[in-house]
Amino acid sequence: MHDLILLAALREGPKHGWALKKLAGFLSGSGEMHNNLVYPLMKKFVREGWVRRRAEPGERGQTRSVYSLTRRGNQQLMRRLDAFGEKEASSAPEFRLRVGLFALVDANTRSRMLALRDAWLAARENHFAAVRAGLGAMNATEWGRQVVEFLLQEVRQERRWIKSLDRRSVAPSSRRSSWR
Repeated sequence: MHDLILLAALREGPKHGWALKKLAGFLSGSGEMHNNLVYPLMKKFVREGWVRRRAEPGERGQTRSVYSLTRRGNQQLMRRLDAFGEKEASSAPEFRLRVGLFALVDANTRSRMLALRDAWLAARENHFAAVRAGLGAMNATEWGRQVVEFLLQEVRQERRWIKSLDRRSVAPSSRRSSWR
């Protein structure tokens, strides 16, 4: 997931390491990505030819590394975005990240991702409905019932959201990069 965030952040244009880790942390919702995560990935991306690194003088006399996405890097990002299967569908962060990057993929890919997540959620909804039905026999407390009801509501809310996303995903509102 971090690789997708970093590669997507570089689509906006070249960034030095500090700005990249700040933006990537913001996009992931975690505040700031740690140096021990960002820089090893950037080193790998440079080695693979997905990212170019150039040295640039900093404001206080230091040297900054500035990273930019290559054509191969953009192709890799697109391959990784398209590689969305059952494992990724079962992960809320993986799914939400890809929804945030829906502008980069075509309507068929968006629909496939939404369908996979919805299928996973449908199974989860069935599970919690069965748990709710069996709570009486298990002598569950009111607090246990509250948790199961909350989980059911959460799943149903996300399924409604997915339906609305699916309706919007077929609209030609997003533009695709000419790199693809």
